[in-house]
Amino acid sequence: MNDAAKLKKHIKCDNNQYISRNEKYIYAAIDIGTHNCRLLVAKPENNGFRVIDSFSRIVRLGEGVVASGILSEKAQLRALEALQICADKLSKRDITSMRAVATQACRIADNGRDFIKRVLDVTGIDIDVIDTKEEAKLAIGGCLSLMNDVNPYAVIFDIGGGSTQVILVSQLSGEPEIVNSISIPFGVVTLGERIGTDNLSIEIYEYWIDVISKKLQIFSYQNKINDKIDAGLVQMLGASGTVTTLTGINLALPRYLRSAVDGAYLDFEAARIISSNLRRKNLEERASHPCIGDERADLVLAGCIILEAICKLWPVGSLRVADRGVREGILHDLMNDGNIMEAQQ
Repeated sequence: MNDAAKLKKHIKCDNNQYISRNEKYIYAAIDIGTHNCRLLVAKPENNGFRVIDSFSRIVRLGEGVVASGILSEKAQLRALEALQICADKLSKRDITSMRAVATQACRIADNGRDFIKRVLDVTGIDIDVIDTKEEAKLAIGGCLSLMNDVNPYAVIFDIGGGSTQVILVSQLSGEPEIVNSISIPFGVVTLGERIGTDNLSIEIYEYWIDVISKKLQIFSYQNKINDKIDAGLVQMLGASGTVTTLTGINLALPRYLRSAVDGAYLDFEAARIISSNLRRKNLEERASHPCIGDERADLVLAGCIILEAICKLWPVGSLRVADRGVREGILHDLMNDGNIMEAQQ
């Protein structure tokens, strides 16, 4: 029996969620994005969860998709290899419930649905292609515990590979509620392919900051975000590889360390200085930094542009850093749906 067959036998599918035949309360979440393939396996613990297994690999599924309109065969094979590793990990555990989702690359590719079927046939993993609103909801689900109680509003953003999600959250009712959200079709991969990897002039850099900023201006005006900022009512949270990378650099970490970055604060001016320094470096120099490496070196400038556009439009001054996102949001949803947290208290 191959690995895909083992996985299908181990769990059964019901509306894109998998339920095992036992009740050991182990949950799994897979996020196959434009840039990364990520897996988390966790158990409920107190008011959160404890990760018992994880996997992350840069697969660049959306490489070239904006220009060609399709997921290339090379990109699909990279993603399939990573998803097979996820399937292998899942087949060795008694999973109570799991969900796998795909985002921007599969949303916009003409062959996105064909790829989803191919994944199911090869690995046994049934992936749900989610829309931008659900992606935004899941992205903030794991970040809410980082919000403070002082500022009643929060701008939460996630710079992905193919798109950037921005969510305005209100705590006026006592519980966090989504006021509005927007998804713009610029991420580190899609923008990175437009700007290239080297010799990025200050004129081009600032041009794209203005482009991104204008994409968010109507959303900002409709929700009176700048008025709220002027009144001191807004906090900001950033959940993306760009933000965590710049924070690692700002903390002068000898290598990236999630425990030091997640929950830290990043000052806008520090982010601007780091971004300016990175713009002046060539690809090899960026890759040599231990918090960037070869796999992020050609995309980090695109992330810096998007981050600077957000900071320029909404001058909160600093942001809370979240090394978490869609996977954590899925886990919270699965655990809450099963009322497992209440059952264990």
